[in-house]
Amino acid sequence: MNRIIRITAALALTLGVATGALAAGAASISGEVKKIDEGAGKITLKHGPAKSLGMEEPMTMVYRVKDTAMLKQVKVGDKVTFEAEEAASGYTVTKMEKAK
Repeated sequence: MNRIIRITAALALTLGVATGALAAGAASISGEVKKIDEGAGKITLKHGPAKSLGMEEPMTMVYRVKDTAMLKQVKVGDKVTFEAEEAASGYTVTKMEKAK
């Protein structure tokens, strides 16, 4: 019985570490703010390849934002780094900050 508990605990720990590693490995994407639509909670970003989203080529796209407060921290023309995820409703920026 103790062996089963130890194996189960080891598997749970391994899966937790693997999941955390994937989340921590989310790739930042470099881009430039082209348009902000606070009312709709959307931002238009011109960015380079976004391999974490399966986008191999640079492009300009409209993204939803997870938190509309992000839109107040940037203005058109700002260089930013951001992370995004794909959802059923489209692509959503989950984290964004001005580029240094």
